[in-house]
Amino acid sequence: MEMHSARQLQELPYYEAQGEECRLFEHAHTSRLPLLIKGPTGCGKTRLVEHMAARLGRPLITVSCHDDLSAADLVGRHLIQGGDTRWFDGPLTRAVREGAICYLDEVVEARKDTTVVLHPLADDRRMLAVERTGELLQAAPGFMLVISYNPGYQNLLKGLKPSTRQRFVALGLDYPAPAVERAIVAAESGCTDAVAAQLVSLAQALRRLTAQDLEETVSTRLLVMAARLHRAGLALLPACRAAIIDALTDEADTSAALHEVLRAVIGDG
Repeated sequence: MEMHSARQLQELPYYEAQGEECRLFEHAHTSRLPLLIKGPTGCGKTRLVEHMAARLGRPLITVSCHDDLSAADLVGRHLIQGGDTRWFDGPLTRAVREGAICYLDEVVEARKDTTVVLHPLADDRRMLAVERTGELLQAAPGFMLVISYNPGYQNLLKGLKPSTRQRFVALGLDYPAPAVERAIVAAESGCTDAVAAQLVSLAQALRRLTAQDLEETVSTRLLVMAARLHRAGLALLPACRAAIIDALTDEADTSAALHEVLRAVIGDG
């Protein structure tokens, strides 16, 4: 396992570890195992992947999955260029050829035909069949498949099948412990420790409101956004209102309840 000096770690994309996730990621890469990262929105899944790709010295190809993303979008397609028809690799194929880390963010949002393409890459074969060119590609050394999703947000129609999920080493992330989250907010926004502490206290209070009809609760990402607005000169109360409360809901009664919590924790800002 490669060791990094304190200076080298400072030069990597910032990531504050919650536990053993960095070691697990590194061991999965060394063992040529695919990785599934599951956790709520804005808890640091993407930043972990960015940090570890740089730490491992591997190129990173990220795909933000959506309803219209198909297997062809990942693998590639023939396109007309200059009057000729040429083959263009998709992001997954490029990663396989280059030995890059391919990160499929919110993979369950993609169309179901993508799963078939991933299966041979997520087991001992580490192969990608490019049917339209007749190629059968062996993944280059260093290639790693990483997928993520938010299990709390997905419904039964958008879950990972056991046949897919059990091909991956699973890593569960949650919102960080208060001390870690305070460090993240301060480091990412440049705000004071006192402001970071207030924002984390607000997040804890809002996350306890499980009775409220919210699709998502306040994420670490939203706390950083509020802190950046405040550092730019906006008072803390309106910064939190814009970056956190109004971002969470459009429903009037729920918004009023969240605003009460905001005023109780932050005061007049």
